[in-house]
Amino acid sequence: MRGEARSRESKPPDPERDRDLTALQHAINQEVIPRLVRRHREGGGAAAKVAPARDQPTDDAALVRRAIEPYLAHVAAGRLAEMDAVVAQLRQAGCTVERVYLELLKPVAHRLGEMWCDDDMDFAQVTLATGRLQRVLRDLSPAFAAEVEAAAHAHRALFVQAEGEQHGFGLSMLAEFFRRAGWDVLGGVGTAAVDPVERVRREWVDLVGLSVGSLPRLPAVKQVVARLRAASRNPALVVMVGGPLFHQHPEVLGELDADGHAADARAALQLAEALVRERQAGGQTAGQTGAPAA
Repeated sequence: MRGEARSRESKPPDPERDRDLTALQHAINQEVIPRLVRRHREGGGAAAKVAPARDQPTDDAALVRRAIEPYLAHVAAGRLAEMDAVVAQLRQAGCTVERVYLELLKPVAHRLGEMWCDDDMDFAQVTLATGRLQRVLRDLSPAFAAEVEAAAHAHRALFVQAEGEQHGFGLSMLAEFFRRAGWDVLGGVGTAAVDPVERVRREWVDLVGLSVGSLPRLPAVKQVVARLRAASRNPALVVMVGGPLFHQHPEVLGELDADGHAADARAALQLAEALVRERQAGGQTAGQTGAPAA
C-alpha cells in the first residue's frame, strides 16, 4: 500500500521473486549502469563549470543538510549533471569528501531504502539510483584517499554481503574508509556468493564485516559467525556487522556473536582498529559495540 511505511522484512518470502530480483539487479549492474556512466562521461564535465551558489551558509554541515533533499531528487530522477553540480558546489565551498560521503551520500542512500519500503520507488528504480551513488563514490575516491596520509599496515579486512542481500552501497563506502586508512581490503559488493568461511580458512584475516539487511537472515548470519570463528586461521578474528537492520532493530545485536557495530563507516573503522589492537595484545574481549545507528 503506497504511503504506508513498512520494513523490508514484513514482505513475505517469495523464492521466485527473489530470483527475478537477483537477475534484474545483475542486468542493471552489468549493462544499464555502465551505459549510463559512459553516456554521462561522453557528455563532458559540465559539473566542473558550476560556480558556488551565492548567499550559502558558512557552516559546512548546514550546507550539506540543505543539499540532501535536492540531491535525492536528482539521484532518483537520474539527473547526473545536476548530481555532479551539487557535489562540485559543496567541494568548492570547502566540504571534505568525508563529509560528502557521510552527510550527503549516506543519508540519501538511506532515504532510497525508505522509499522502497514505502512503495514510493520500485526495486529497479532503487537499484539504478544506488548505482548512480556508486558512481559518485568511485569518482570521489582519489580525492578521498588524498585527504589523509596513512601508512599501510598488516591489517586485512574481508567484507561480505549476507546471502540474498540486494544492495551494498554502505559496504562500498566502508571499504573506502578502510582502504584510505591503510587496510588490505578483500571482498565487498557482490560477494554474497563468496564463502567467507573458506576465505578465512585459507587466508589470514584480521576482521570480517558482514552486511545484513533484514530479520529473516539473522539465523543464517549467526551460523556464519560461528563457522567463521571455528575455521579462522587467525584465532583473534574480529567479526563486525552492519546494515539497515541494526538501525531499525538495534536489540538484535545481542542475538549474534559479533564483536561490534558502529553508526557509520568512520566509527566502524575506529572500532575495528581498537578491537584488532586489543586482540593482538591478547585481550580478546568480545561483545563490544559502537554507538547505535542514529
